[in-house]
Amino acid sequence: MPVAVPMAAMFGIGLWGLDRGGMWGDESVTFQVAQRTVPQIWRLLHDVDAVHGLYYLFMHAVLAVHPGEVVLRLPSVCAATATAGLVAALGVRLAGPRVGLWAGLLYAITPMTGHYAQEGRSYALVAAGVAGATLLLLRAVEAKTPRAWWPYGTVVALTCLLHELAVLVLCAHAVTLALARVPRRVWAPWGCAAAAVVVLLLPLVWVSQGQAGQVAWLVPPGWDRVERLARNFSPGPTGVVFWASLLLMAVGLRERRLAAVALPLLLLPPGILMAVSQVRPLYHDRYVLYALAGGSLLVAAGARRVAGALGRVRFDGRRVRIRGRQVHALLGVAGALALTATFLHHLPVHRQDRSAAQRPDNLAVVSALAVRQMRPGDPVLFVPSVGRLAALAYPKGFRRVRDIALRESAPRSGTLWGREATPGELRHRLASVDRVWVVAEAYALDPGWSPSDPVERTKLAVLAAEFSVAEEHVRDGVILRLYVRERSADLPPGTATTARLPASRPATPRARPRPVRW
Repeated sequence: MPVAVPMAAMFGIGLWGLDRGGMWGDESVTFQVAQRTVPQIWRLLHDVDAVHGLYYLFMHAVLAVHPGEVVLRLPSVCAATATAGLVAALGVRLAGPRVGLWAGLLYAITPMTGHYAQEGRSYALVAAGVAGATLLLLRAVEAKTPRAWWPYGTVVALTCLLHELAVLVLCAHAVTLALARVPRRVWAPWGCAAAAVVVLLLPLVWVSQGQAGQVAWLVPPGWDRVERLARNFSPGPTGVVFWASLLLMAVGLRERRLAAVALPLLLLPPGILMAVSQVRPLYHDRYVLYALAGGSLLVAAGARRVAGALGRVRFDGRRVRIRGRQVHALLGVAGALALTATFLHHLPVHRQDRSAAQRPDNLAVVSALAVRQMRPGDPVLFVPSVGRLAALAYPKGFRRVRDIALRESAPRSGTLWGREATPGELRHRLASVDRVWVVAEAYALDPGWSPSDPVERTKLAVLAAEFSVAEEHVRDGVILRLYVRERSADLPPGTATTARLPASRPATPRARPRPVRW
């Protein structure tokens, strides 16, 4: 029961609203890359996204069953469900069934958990791997045999291959062993397992360093990111629930055996990554999602300490005498009610997260807009080229039109969104058309945006010099514009073509493009 109940709760939360009605950019990359052939995926990983290589190969097998948005997200739902059960199992092993039950449920109802349980990316799987490896660490220490370290090393290795930044869990495990004061005979096999993982990971690290441009959008985290992470790791990111969670974490530190496992897991991976990111920015909350398990364990342990203190109190009145066992029963009911109240208090947060509007973009909306506005044979230009992800994820909306800048498709070129024509070729192609649809994000049409790519600069220069805006449609931060050539013969006599719409609409422009992220 301490393990099954959290798993059932997490599975229900994960399935709730799983079909949001649209993928966002990073999910669309998973969707379209996983449907390529294995040789095409392998070719892609040589130039980009090597850090997600194992995940793409795994999703290739998953989407072979049925390519759809729900199937895309189901592995994350199952992984989050497994993580809730593993967190509960850790709590049971370290502090008893009640702590295990509460820790697993706390993990399941935390909004951050639900968010990544519904993402078609690897982060929920990494969290499951780390939780499983932590449980195997405890079993290996107690087993007192070198053979027990093989499962631990295997799970850590697979988890790190899913995302290389999961290697920071080895630092947390080393501190756990130090705090537990394990004998020397434990350090030797653990060190061998950790060294094997690092050696296995080195080729991936070497390749991904050459692809570091993918995370060039990241910035050094400040104290605001520390506060944001603390709130994300809480079952309730605002109000009394947040402060109560911090208080219970502090009380939970008195459970020394549990704290030796939970505290390093909670603090070290985020702390190390934030420190490194002051020199070379690599930090994002989702890269340390797996550390959330430590917070859930500490909150549950703190709640158990408080319940234990109250259980030793005798309440005597004129008519009612409440004894210890009755107090324990009442505290169990109170714990269940507290967890339910916490979930209901933040139910609006969970509900909002089930909307596609809560993601950075919705490519299904872009495709639907294209279907309504574009005519068969119309040329279309993506500014910047990453906008082509909408056509790759939802080809129906762009099947009838002509991608005027595309020279080689994404699968054939071994890239994420295709290879485009050179600036000279693009000028020649645009010279042959009198109208062109432009799909762009708001920042790309802002006068202050100066792209480094010469092809992107050519797009903007030709549009500004030779075309005028005839129509504009804005949906969810994506702009669809129809540009017509000035004094085009296709326009009726007397039609004004020189009037230009403002360069940007009310949508807030971003300071830089949003590349596909690790």
